[in-house]
Amino acid sequence: MKKALITGITGMVGSHLVDFLLAETDWDVYGVCRWRSPLDNVSHLLERVNKKERVFFDYADLNDQVSLMTVINKVKPDYVFHLAAQSYPLTSFTAPLDTLNTNILGTCRLLEAIRAAMEADRGYRPVIHVCASSEVFGKIPANKKPESGIHEECPFHPASPYAISKVGTDLLGRYYAEAYGMTVMTTRMFTHTGPRRGDVFHESTFAKQIAMIEAGMIEPKVMVGNLKSLRTYADVRDAVRAYYMLVTVNPVAGEYYNIGGSYTCEVGDTLKTLISYSTMKEQIEIVTDSERLRPIDADLQVPDCRKFKEHTGWEPKISFEVTMHDLLDYWRRRVRNNEMFLTR
Repeated sequence: MKKALITGITGMVGSHLVDFLLAETDWDVYGVCRWRSPLDNVSHLLERVNKKERVFFDYADLNDQVSLMTVINKVKPDYVFHLAAQSYPLTSFTAPLDTLNTNILGTCRLLEAIRAAMEADRGYRPVIHVCASSEVFGKIPANKKPESGIHEECPFHPASPYAISKVGTDLLGRYYAEAYGMTVMTTRMFTHTGPRRGDVFHESTFAKQIAMIEAGMIEPKVMVGNLKSLRTYADVRDAVRAYYMLVTVNPVAGEYYNIGGSYTCEVGDTLKTLISYSTMKEQIEIVTDSERLRPIDADLQVPDCRKFKEHTGWEPKISFEVTMHDLLDYWRRRVRNNEMFLTR
């Protein structure tokens, strides 16, 4: 029986990845989570976890080397999906040191733990996915953006401490492949969203606010930041299918790929789409909130994904409209169930 290890299993992507692996493979899935990690995104899995039915949780922290070594030596996973991170760009402006430590040094600690396990057992050869981010490309001037989109060889110009941390993550993945012969591949996933998306991301906070307006919890005003940024959207369920194909379709050590959807629009158009689905679309007012503006914005996030598509055959399947409908319905359910969250 193959074993997969997912760091950050309680996040949006991690929780959808375990759903995919349980449905599409016969692998056992081990999730790394911190003792204080919220379990909202994996609540539907807890019965299986408690019964030890193909899903297992282990406590560890990217900032604790011993805990990572313990999990790697215990599980000896065939596949490692390294998704855990301080993943909020806006938060990174107020917590840069935590962001850099968790994302750069945390990735190094994990790869060192795997390298040590491989040295102790020469027959152990896991396939490792390191998740970087499209944010590494940062603020590309319009006159310098390639016509076909941002490709893998575009220079890095990170526009936040988060983006800088993901540059380090990206380079570490390639370093461990080249220096130690580890089968590590790195991805730069562009904007991906859907149910369970954290409310610190623009499209999710829009959907949450709309759901709260419909429920009468807040007045009919959607607070926004920069609406002019250009984004290419993918559905999270297409993203995790891409990650599965990354590690199973002829994995090449040291390779790095841009992955993203096929629908591109300005953030303001995304907001208009979500409002158009609302039962209160005629009453909603859009209000700019200065606290939601970044000091620098990565505002031309349009990918060229040909390299990954040609290697794996992956194509996005879920439309932008379905993704946005599902995201809004997710927040409607949370509001209807009176789940506690900040009203931001």
